[in-house]
Amino acid sequence: MHMQGKTVLITGASRGIGAEAGRVFAAAGANVALVARSRDQIGALAAALGDNAIALACDVSDFAQVEQTVADCIDRFGGLDVLIGNAGVIDPIFHLSNADTQAWSQAIDINLKGIFYGMRAALPIMRAAGGGTVLTVSSGAASNPVEAWSHYCASKAGAKMLTECVHLEEAHHGIRAMGLSPGTVATDMQRVIKASGINPVSQLDWDDHIPADWPARALMWMCSTDADEFLGTEISLRNEDIRKRVGLT
Repeated sequence: MHMQGKTVLITGASRGIGAEAGRVFAAAGANVALVARSRDQIGALAAALGDNAIALACDVSDFAQVEQTVADCIDRFGGLDVLIGNAGVIDPIFHLSNADTQAWSQAIDINLKGIFYGMRAALPIMRAAGGGTVLTVSSGAASNPVEAWSHYCASKAGAKMLTECVHLEEAHHGIRAMGLSPGTVATDMQRVIKASGINPVSQLDWDDHIPADWPARALMWMCSTDADEFLGTEISLRNEDIRKRVGLT
């Protein structure tokens, strides 16, 4: 698949799925805006990807920063075709009965408000351009409760609904919206989960997780018309038929 001339903005792009998505889209010819709090990490990745990549330091829990980041992306590349809401946190992992209220709230600010802020900044731009694609990196935790993950489950469930709302409100403006539930992925987040020792996910072996480039490649496939039948829904990479359509083995 070719993305020549398209501009893609990816939040949480300093590592894991976000960084791999940056590599995959850049390799397909897209202009890539890498967004994360860690300026050094995204700066190094942008330098490695070349002139069609830009690093934009941003805290997605702050709407003013998100709005400025989208404006900076457009100033550099002239538009915005794809928004990938990927930034998310799962730590600290704790039961509801002893949850730190500030940390719980911060997870909501990043995982849920951060998704909304990206949509709010990008949708008027996409409307004016006649369309675009909004993709949200979700989780099985959006639909199923997981012990000690109340902050993560609640925020991912909210982000899933936000994506469905985008489809409801914006499809007739040419804006495509979908979510991706990748399953467990071999990223630093899984190391945090493993260290917690809580719930069955923490008991998985590293080899049980899929490589980060799989969801990255799925996100690029979701930009194609081949994925149009799934608009307004959430795609799961646990589904073998989906893996085949993406070209994953």
